[in-house]
Amino acid sequence: YVDLVFCHRADPDTPLEETVFAMSDIVASGKAHYWGTSEWTAAEIAAAWHVADRHHLHKPVMEQPQYNLFHRERVEKEYARLYEDLGLGTTIWSPLASGLLTGKYGVGQRPESGRLVENAMYQKRYGDDLHYIVAERFTEYARTHGHHPATLAVAWVMSHPAVTAPIIGARNLAQLEASLAAADIEMTPAWRAE
Repeated sequence: YVDLVFCHRADPDTPLEETVFAMSDIVASGKAHYWGTSEWTAAEIAAAWHVADRHHLHKPVMEQPQYNLFHRERVEKEYARLYEDLGLGTTIWSPLASGLLTGKYGVGQRPESGRLVENAMYQKRYGDDLHYIVAERFTEYARTHGHHPATLAVAWVMSHPAVTAPIIGARNLAQLEASLAAADIEMTPAWRAE
């Protein structure tokens, strides 16, 4: 079994009830302990939760959205009511904005390899000058406060009360260590806002 299975993106061609029954069946059969959604809208999550509640099925307990300093709207606003109303948790992907918040990149430091070069979606999302300017300023801020930029970026994500865990995509031990060091940072609300 797996602890948690995600239903990645709601399928517009499949009735929601069918999806909820299928995901609940996975849990009921013992193949997973819980099920969640990935990249669903708040309305889709709420609708799925209510279908499960109405039919006494296993409800979605997690959402896996993108969340980082550049992408905040969905986690901070769209899902806000779901955390309290449904007890929804989140497992965040891309807390480092595809590596942009690791301190390796800035206005004059464009990547030669890595996610930002190898993936057209990430290039489209983060390839403009403004993102590199912000990344450079964030790197300066992190270092001024005595932290590796990746450490501070992951700590910022983890400091949101609805974040259960970030997904770390380290490619080597040094990257992993920088991300894991975020667990040692206790970010206050004032520091988070800054």
